Order: sequence, then C-alpha cells, then structure tokens
Amino acid sequence: MQVTPDPAYARSVSTSEPQWLTPEERSAWLTLSRLFETLPAALDAQLQRDAGLNYYQYVVLAMLSEQAEHALPMSRLSTITAGSLSRLSNVVKRLEGRGYVRRCADPADRRVSVVTLTDEGWSSLVAAAPAHVTHVRELVVDALSPTQLAALREAALLVLDRVDPEGHTAIPE
Repeated sequence: MQVTPDPAYARSVSTSEPQWLTPEERSAWLTLSRLFETLPAALDAQLQRDAGLNYYQYVVLAMLSEQAEHALPMSRLSTITAGSLSRLSNVVKRLEGRGYVRRCADPADRRVSVVTLTDEGWSSLVAAAPAHVTHVRELVVDALSPTQLAALREAALLVLDRVDPEGHTAIPE
C-alpha cells in the first residue's frame, strides 16, 4: 500500500517559517563562527613570523610529508587540504618558487599533475613544525581537558559528515 502525502501538509512544510536558533544555539553558532575567523588568523601569524609560511602552505607541505614518496596528485592534495584546485595551484606555484615543492606530470597519466615535496621543502617543514605544534598546543590542546578534546573531535566529525558526507577531505591516518 502506497501512502500519498497530504498536499496541504506538503505546502505547509515547504512554506513554513525557518526554525530560528534558540539563544543557546545562536550563542554556540556565533562562538564557533568567531573561532573560524580568529584561529586561522592566529595560526597564520605564528607561521608567518616563525617560518615565512601561511597556514595553508604549511598544511600542503605537511600533507605531502606524510606520504610514502612525499608526493600526491594535485586533485588528491586539494581534497585533503580542503582547498580548491585554483587555490592549491596558486599556493603550489609560490612553494615551487621557493624550491619547496616540484610539480610534474604523472608518467602513468600525463593529464595528472603530481606535487612532490623537495628536500628544501622538507627542511623548511621540519624547522617550522616545533613552533607550530607548540602554538597549536597553546591555543587549542592545552585549553581543553582530554575529555573536552575528545568531545571536540567527535563534534567536528559529526559536522564534517554533513559538510563532506563522502569523506573527500578526510586526512589519511
């Protein structure tokens, strides 16, 4: 037996008012929104001061450093760094100019560009990592108890599951 939805109900659902945020929900959302703006700026400032890199450049180098061959196709690097191909292309161009990465065509498929971390890029990342990790620890990790940190991770994963249900931006473990 197939149930036909009541047309009056369907109209009332599609034209109903939005479910406005409660004061508690609004406060949580605005706090998270402020964090989205201020945390990246704080990370950028530290990395710029100590290593001459911005946060996204650092993440690109870090993700490459974690690969067996220190290399990834541009498309995969774009997804795990949560940046558009256009943004990544501009960043890779700047990192190439500094000698930190090399971009070349994949021998198996010439249409695919592969980005490889150079020895100079590796050295720069190794030099930048201690201060960056210390800053991350000061700003986030040490501000939370282990239980709060686990809850933060769980909450972030729940939201990421909605924003990226296919898990394209999942960082390889």
